[in-house]
Amino acid sequence: MFQTVSDWFWWDRIWLPCNYTWDDLENEEGTGAVSPSQLYVTIPLALVFMLLRYAFERAIATPVAAAMGIKGKVRQKAPVNPVFESFYISCSKHPSHEEIYGLAKKSNRTSIQVERWFRKRRNQDRPAVLKKFQESCWRFTFYLCALVGGVAVLYDKPWFHDVWEVWVGYPKQEVLPSQYWYYVLELSFYWALLFSVASDIRRKDFKVQVVHHLATIFLLNFSWSVKYIRVGTLTLLVHDVSDILLEAAKMCSYADWKRSCNVLFVLFAVVFVISRLIIFPFWIIYATTVYSLYYCPRFFLYYFFNMLMFVLQFLHIYWTYLIFRMVKKVISGNMSGDDRSDKEEKDSDENEDHSLTNGDGKRSIVNGQGDR
Repeated sequence: MFQTVSDWFWWDRIWLPCNYTWDDLENEEGTGAVSPSQLYVTIPLALVFMLLRYAFERAIATPVAAAMGIKGKVRQKAPVNPVFESFYISCSKHPSHEEIYGLAKKSNRTSIQVERWFRKRRNQDRPAVLKKFQESCWRFTFYLCALVGGVAVLYDKPWFHDVWEVWVGYPKQEVLPSQYWYYVLELSFYWALLFSVASDIRRKDFKVQVVHHLATIFLLNFSWSVKYIRVGTLTLLVHDVSDILLEAAKMCSYADWKRSCNVLFVLFAVVFVISRLIIFPFWIIYATTVYSLYYCPRFFLYYFFNMLMFVLQFLHIYWTYLIFRMVKKVISGNMSGDDRSDKEEKDSDENEDHSLTNGDGKRSIVNGQGDR
């Protein structure tokens, strides 16, 4: 049954154009042969990337963070309290006035002590600034290496300068070892991002990130399998250009280098708009939807591949909305870090006592949002 389903799924007429078969692509002479099995190596390489990231964050990112003035902050842990912990997990991380009063009465504590416990407990779940910096430093390093490698692979290729060349000779196009490894390393990295997304810092666009990773992985796998490789390399390069600036801006933000952060973020916004809202839709997507028809009639993969490309474009539009919100903050002087993350609540005794008691003796509760 499994073999039957596999044969149906990989039916030549679904994925390949112009009366081609999988044997035709795998048996081409020279460097033109491709096969989906050639990308199986990306799964173990993804695990290697995860181990490399673990070592990088501790051996390189942490010293860099210290040099930029970021130190690992030791947070005060909330004392063990089964009553409070049960309420925190099952009911709410932000109890109301009435709930605080009930918990205080039930546990023989004061309302201030209950508020303090919940504040400390919320901060335990929030990622530290050092962890955020380590994550951005790792991504910055990879995107920088990927951009340099991508330019080195593509700068002398005709389709790098003329998008019409993407389809010349398709599907009998030469595939060089440099293109293969460019694909393998990028795909392995995105597999690693997908595998580690549960343990990474969770932000408001968590679901959007997952959709983006899945769409990218599908695009890379299918574009390789049916030799949409030239389009795939251009798509990777367009994405890496702006990602470098974003991660650099976030690193400066975590180090509280406000001026550098603002400059880098505005530069990122400009590059993002040019690469994701102009070059990607009007050059690359246009090439896959219009230019391809001059070389091959429509078939199933034509619709499937372009659907994924449009999914990416809709995600670009969503992120552009978030970017413009942050640019507005930069212009107004209210830029205060990653708009997708929460701010840490102060949990030292001195700050708590000051915030819990106003000048007129009235209590105040520090409000906040749970970690996203």
